[in-house]
Amino acid sequence: MSDLTTTVTRYLAIWNEADADKRAAAIAELFTADAPYIDPLAAVEGHEGVAAVIAGARDQFKGLSFELIGTVDAHHNLARFQWGLVTEPGAEPIAIGFDVAVTAEDGRIKGVYGFLDKVPAA
Repeated sequence: MSDLTTTVTRYLAIWNEADADKRAAAIAELFTADAPYIDPLAAVEGHEGVAAVIAGARDQFKGLSFELIGTVDAHHNLARFQWGLVTEPGAEPIAIGFDVAVTAEDGRIKGVYGFLDKVPAA
């Protein structure tokens, strides 16, 4: 389970990475080439698709960061976890989501499936 917790930590760090080139390199390292990312607002596949979704969220929520809420629940090659979008570490999240990450045999993410539990007011 600790490996999947590390994977989730790396995944959230990608969402918080400001530098697009570093973000792309981290995505290429952590995700399989054809990994889908699917949530209520997006359905993409592959490194470029994942990068585009993250870039869009970073653009929409400038200055905010994603943090893990609670602990990662994991078994086999599955991890489920809740995250919050915060103005500063430990602050009340303005958005909360619940993701499930599926990993390949080599430990890379081969799919992320997300749900939104709380969305920011318009």
